[in-house]
Amino acid sequence: MEHLALYRKYRPKTFEEVVGQEHITKALANQIASGKLAHAYLFTGSRGVGKTSVARIFAKAVNCLNNKNGSPCLECESCKRLEKESDINVIEIDAASNNRVDDVRELREKVKFLPINAKYKVYIIDEVHMLTDSAFNALLKTLEEPPSHVIFILATTEVHKLPATILSRCIRFDFRLLSVDKLTWLLEDILSKEGVKYEKEALKLIAQSGEGSVRDTLSIADCIVSYSNGEIKKEDVLKVLGTTDYDLLLEYFDLLKDKNIGGVLQFCEELDKKGKNLSVFVKDLAKHARDLLICSTAKDPNSLLVLPQEVFEKFMVQAKDIDENRLLDFMQVFAGAENELRYTLSPRLLLESLSICAMFGQDAKKN
Repeated sequence: MEHLALYRKYRPKTFEEVVGQEHITKALANQIASGKLAHAYLFTGSRGVGKTSVARIFAKAVNCLNNKNGSPCLECESCKRLEKESDINVIEIDAASNNRVDDVRELREKVKFLPINAKYKVYIIDEVHMLTDSAFNALLKTLEEPPSHVIFILATTEVHKLPATILSRCIRFDFRLLSVDKLTWLLEDILSKEGVKYEKEALKLIAQSGEGSVRDTLSIADCIVSYSNGEIKKEDVLKVLGTTDYDLLLEYFDLLKDKNIGGVLQFCEELDKKGKNLSVFVKDLAKHARDLLICSTAKDPNSLLVLPQEVFEKFMVQAKDIDENRLLDFMQVFAGAENELRYTLSPRLLLESLSICAMFGQDAKKN
């Protein structure tokens, strides 16, 4: 049987199944239930947070013969057609490859035709910011006064590239990145259904690596499930992602704090021998400095960090030993060097020089 990626297998089919976007799904369901629909919607937000999934659910729900509080029933003929992707009343357009004015003119001609065995034709235009200026102009009039049987859903990751004239004609919904807690909960739910055993700390690492994106998180999980052979452990995640263990970060920051140049050089040599991705390591160092700063300044730091208790206690101990100004120095040095490391011919040399600069940053300023 063909393997189906987790993010496709568990793509939500109703508004209730969408995670982390309740402020949007509730509003859309209420509009559908009350029959007070707009003619154009704009879905904006980072990649992998559910824009296309919610657009498809919306397209099902507006034509559903028996919607449940605004959400599709999944049982009527209309819902089943869309589930099989055979519904000619729902048209998905990739604006990246159909961005010319002629493509939009063709769309304008097609919207005139009535839907078949349905109330609405729904046009989902993905990555709409890729349209050319002339294509936007061609779309404008249709978007302003479309036929009553047509609904447009525009989706984009770069809303700032859309003309104000387009924005003003749409109801806008901003999709949010998901928290580590919600992504961890989602991973627990899906992996339990898949019969995969796991360590909770390992799932938190996967969720953190997903950086708020459901699709990225599930893609990472898919890769690690294949590697781990049925049981996901923290060590598996660290190996696959190349991320740094907390203890290594704590050890490295102790060396920086003590201005132990020899220790740093030895540490970098060991990382190099192990084949560690130094670009990832620098990213982890910048994040660690930020985490320690949270430990030093926030009232409830672990509500933001979501760390295992034993790790959090180590972070708190180290945060007390390093001045906040030095942590800011570490954060600025390492966060600003991530791009440099991608292109340098000697990543190790750059890491060593960055670390030494971070050690003496405050002293250099005083002099």
